[in-house]
Amino acid sequence: MAFSLPPLPFDRAALEPVLSAESFDYHHGKHHKAYVDKVNGWIEEKGLEGKSLVEVIRLAKDRNDRALANQAGQIWNHDFFWQGLAPEGSTRPSDKLARLIEASFGGQDGLVEKMAEAAVGHFGSGWAWLVLAGDALKVTSLHDGDTPLSLENVKPLLTLDVWEHAYYIDYRNERPRFAKTVLGKVVNWDFVSQNIEQDSIAKADQLVDA
Repeated sequence: MAFSLPPLPFDRAALEPVLSAESFDYHHGKHHKAYVDKVNGWIEEKGLEGKSLVEVIRLAKDRNDRALANQAGQIWNHDFFWQGLAPEGSTRPSDKLARLIEASFGGQDGLVEKMAEAAVGHFGSGWAWLVLAGDALKVTSLHDGDTPLSLENVKPLLTLDVWEHAYYIDYRNERPRFAKTVLGKVVNWDFVSQNIEQDSIAKADQLVDA
């Protein structure tokens, strides 16, 4: 019994030149897989049989098991991240999302600027997040493998990985250029729009396979 490495929701080369096929070979095929393998090695030891990924993340928090929280959180974060990407120009915000963006950031360019600012300003490894808090959009960042599951009364809509392994192949140490390029060109706005109305946390959940 084990968790699985979810496949990418697009072809490895679909986001070039913003993100290369080679970057996905490492980021998805090696880094994301390593988190899955690590948690799977703990299933019996930590009594995780029959639990969903979200249940494991919450259990780790309750147990104050930081190692499990980080590794399981990274599985969830990465799967959510992949779903938030799409080929350039293939999606656009829904009318409702566009209105929320306008109200909170003055437009899509303002959102990209604010989220890129959070990504660049985050010290060390972590994630920049766009969340729905009540009736308003907000941008925040979380450290290491923390997830929005730990935040009160917010719904995750979009994330950007700012661990170095997310950008070192295509952008070397240029986190600012990585953040602005990805957020400005290959966001899956259909995914973000759907998350406003749907259970977004469930989008990256999974059960241990039999």
